[in-house]
Formats: sequence, structure tokens, C-alpha cells
Amino acid sequence: MRNIGREMAWKLVAVGIESPEQLAEAGAREAFFRLKKTFPRVCLVHLYALEGAVTGQEYNQLPEETKRDLKAFSDFLKNGSV
Repeated sequence: MRNIGREMAWKLVAVGIESPEQLAEAGAREAFFRLKKTFPRVCLVHLYALEGAVTGQEYNQLPEETKRDLKAFSDFLKNGSV
């Protein structure tokens, strides 16, 4: 999948997402939530990469509104101390 390299793929498998179909079904936010619980150092760029993978876009080409929404979600998780 676009934006998913070897390291990200390994981490996704570690949190129970083993295929592109499972990632699409879970969605970027759920996948990031799972990653954040297991790998607390994942950051906003990981969330952008996941969203890009799910939507078929390069992570750095996401619309600004989408990036703002994703940042708000990431901030929420940080403040909630996942």
C-alpha cells in the first residue's frame, strides 16, 4: 500500500492489522489508536501515512482540512494519555 513501508507494516501486524483490507476496514484513526497504545512514540506523520494509505494518496498530499482533523485526533490521544 502507498505510504506503508516495511517498518509500518511490521507495526500494523503487531497490532492485529495484517492486510490492506484490514487497514481499510479499521480506518486510519483506529489503526493509529492501536499503534499508539503499543508503540507510544508513533507520531502525527504516521497518522498521515495511514490516512494516505487508506485513501490512496501520498501522505504529504492530503488536503489541509484532513490534516487539521487528523492533528486534532492525534492531540486528543496525547491529552488522553493513551
